[in-house]
Amino acid sequence: MPLIEVKNDVCFETTMNKKLVLALEDHGIGIMHRCGGNARCTTCRVEVIAGAPTPAQREEQDILLRKGFDPQRFRLSCQIRVQGDLVVEPLLTVETAGMDAGPRPAD
Repeated sequence: MPLIEVKNDVCFETTMNKKLVLALEDHGIGIMHRCGGNARCTTCRVEVIAGAPTPAQREEQDILLRKGFDPQRFRLSCQIRVQGDLVVEPLLTVETAGMDAGPRPAD
């Protein structure tokens, strides 16, 4: 099972092919996902510190660039299917944003 490490926080195992946003949320990380996992809002973005996430599709790259984020450094956790170990840092959480996470993304 892949191991997910959240920088300076927790480490947990998750199942293969699970969306990273769901793995984080299911393990107590208050990751934001205001658009419900549709690659529109970028609130679920994470910095990938280590590991090789699934490749970003064009839609994800475009929204990241439009919002001023480097797609080589940042990814949308709603678009990553966990395939191996990752070390990530969520950039917006319920705690830091001061609002609810948004609708839970579909599996």
